[in-house]
Amino acid sequence: GLTKPKAYVVLEEGVGNLDVASLVQSHVRERLAPFKYPRWVESVPELPQTATGKIKRYLLRS
Repeated sequence: GLTKPKAYVVLEEGVGNLDVASLVQSHVRERLAPFKYPRWVESVPELPQTATGKIKRYLLRS
């Protein structure tokens, strides 16, 4: 089937418990086509990176 977009959000220090999912979805609705909307939004402490600073996307998919 088709892959559906998922957004990973890293919150800054000191940011409280916001409803991040609704904020992200309202933000993208103003800027993206409907088929590009993230279906899920997940907040993570940090994005996994390689030694050169690239994001390890395969770890996010699993």
